[in-house]
Amino acid sequence: MNAYTFTGLLLSLAGSTAIYLASPNQRWRQHPLPRRSARLLGILLLTLGCFSLTRVLQPLTTSFVFITWLMLVFTLLPYIGALARQAGES
Repeated sequence: MNAYTFTGLLLSLAGSTAIYLASPNQRWRQHPLPRRSARLLGILLLTLGCFSLTRVLQPLTTSFVFITWLMLVFTLLPYIGALARQAGES
């Protein structure tokens, strides 16, 4: 895997996580992160991740990979939080 591809996916994961942790329905922390700053950080990281992907992929491929990756991450984040909470209770 190319370094730009790995960096783009990692930055997108970090940006998605920041946006998720700003949500009032998140399950990872007792209280959500400050909404405005976490969302701005998330958008910045997502933008940098998308830019990093465009360094190695064609624009149409970049959009497909980026959107598919975001769908996967935003789907898995709530389940990871629920699993962590369930493991902590037992």
